Amino acid sequence: MSGVIAGFSVIFVIIAIGFTLGRLGTLGHEAQTVLSRLVFFVATPALLFDVLATSDLSVVFSPNLYIAALTAFAVAIVYFVAARAWLRRAVPEATVGALCAGYVNSANLGIPIAVFVLGDASIVAPLLLFQIVVLSPIALTMLDLSTMRAGVSRRLDTLLAPFKNPIVLAAAAGLAIAISGWTPPEALLQPFHLLGGASVPGALLAFGLSLQGVRVLKKGTSPRRDIALASVLKVLVQPVLAYLLGRFAFGLDDHALFAVVVVAALPTAQNVFVYASAYGRGTVLARDAALVTTLASVPAIGVIAALLA
Repeated sequence: MSGVIAGFSVIFVIIAIGFTLGRLGTLGHEAQTVLSRLVFFVATPALLFDVLATSDLSVVFSPNLYIAALTAFAVAIVYFVAARAWLRRAVPEATVGALCAGYVNSANLGIPIAVFVLGDASIVAPLLLFQIVVLSPIALTMLDLSTMRAGVSRRLDTLLAPFKNPIVLAAAAGLAIAISGWTPPEALLQPFHLLGGASVPGALLAFGLSLQGVRVLKKGTSPRRDIALASVLKVLVQPVLAYLLGRFAFGLDDHALFAVVVVAALPTAQNVFVYASAYGRGTVLARDAALVTTLASVPAIGVIAALLA
């Protein structure tokens, strides 16, 4: 449990710093918007390129990858269908909510938890790569296509939308280098490494800035039903699915089973809020769901540790 607390302390401290900066007005009124765009267009693409270009792809094809992919797609699809059929949400908001339900905080919280609780940071690598290579491009393409400007050729935009997104482009370039087997010189990778280092703290600071002057789960402003649905799917359903798949479909036990369940119980990534801010859709949903699932994940992972560790 001490490892869980240590891992979550990292995220809460940086969010608190962002909130304090917003309260003091140190960075100006447009700080949250500018920082979110910086993370989306510069820092996160640099991080993804750096991670993928230097990754060992042999670690990807493991039970951790398959369980992460199946559980993420399952809860995301359930949310999207419910949001469209029951909550009557537009495609952009339903897409952001689906990310809230299935997109795991595998970097800025997953890595500390993997180190302090699971004892191995590489456990989150398959999940990180899956979200970068598969989940993010699908969601961002849906956001691109569903938020197009009127009067533009939809056929041409449909073909070009994935190739205009900086995150998709960076992930594709990094993956291509990894597949080729070429190791880029350190001098070439260093700028991407330095810029990518701003992605995690930048996303957390932007999230903290967004909390200034607002009430989380405020009636009439926050989509409470959407957040409740996403939070239940994220914190409860996804870990249960991970346990069932790991235990009965892949035959995992002991520490391996414990690891995949803990990873599935991680909260919604702050990157979802960055994506929502970049498109101007579902930002309140992404902000409140990230906070609610982060708070709920602390006792959830504690219970998992007590039962499976």
